[in-house]
Amino acid sequence: MMPEETLLLQGIVSGILMGGIYILISVGLTMIYGVMDLVNFAHGSFLMLGMYSAFWLSFLWGISPYLSLIFVPILFFLIGWVIQKALVQRVVEGGYMLSQFIITFGLWLLIENTAVIFWHHDPRSVFQGAPLTFDIGGIFVTLPMVLAFCITLVLSVFFHLFMTRSWTGLALSATAQNRDSAEIVGMNVRDMFALAMAIGIAMVSVAGVLLATFFPITPYVGLYFLVIAFVVAVLGGLGNYAGAMFGGLIIGFIEGFFGVVLGPQFKQIAYLFVFMAILAVRPQGLMGRREIRGG
Repeated sequence: MMPEETLLLQGIVSGILMGGIYILISVGLTMIYGVMDLVNFAHGSFLMLGMYSAFWLSFLWGISPYLSLIFVPILFFLIGWVIQKALVQRVVEGGYMLSQFIITFGLWLLIENTAVIFWHHDPRSVFQGAPLTFDIGGIFVTLPMVLAFCITLVLSVFFHLFMTRSWTGLALSATAQNRDSAEIVGMNVRDMFALAMAIGIAMVSVAGVLLATFFPITPYVGLYFLVIAFVVAVLGGLGNYAGAMFGGLIIGFIEGFFGVVLGPQFKQIAYLFVFMAILAVRPQGLMGRREIRGG
């Protein structure tokens, strides 16, 4: 039996590793909201589809989930682009907030219920048997979680460089800050919207593939992670990519710490309580900017 200190450290390490997945999910959600001012309630459904993509590629053709990281994000990028151009853009241009809410909410229900019809409720797994585990100073870590965390860090660095060093990334940031000014200087705002949606959905598909290597796959798994993604994104500051990355690690730490101290059944209550306490002090989130509106 583990000593209490080791058990606590085990929980924290596992929580932070899980926080890597939260980063990928939340950054994609933040990308869509930051550029389009659109809350994508279907975000968790695309996570679920990413998990099933990894499963079926492995089950039907024996393609490793890590190899499928080459194909799945490209497919979901195209799906995101088409959804934005053919469906969401028309609603966004209408300017009705309720319609924007309903379109992504309806898309979520459509995807989830279709998944239930075809794949039923039975949980699935990419890898059979116990995952490869390492003992590092009494702390046990599984190889899939470590790989997922490392891949997340690499992708986070590339994403940061893309947003701060490339013309396209700077154009996305400019559109997020002021779309009218972006149009004046010649940017195609519609294409920026489509690109934001495509990148956001591609990123959450990567999170789904990585998550599938160690987490049960069901049609309802997206809702659980959608709640966490909203908490992380709002905690970090909606539209703030660095805040989403920071928030993901914070929520992972809180889950791991209080999951040991209070019990795993209380970890969700713990991070929601901390979340609300922080927002009571900083409504704009940890790294968000306070908006000042004139009346």
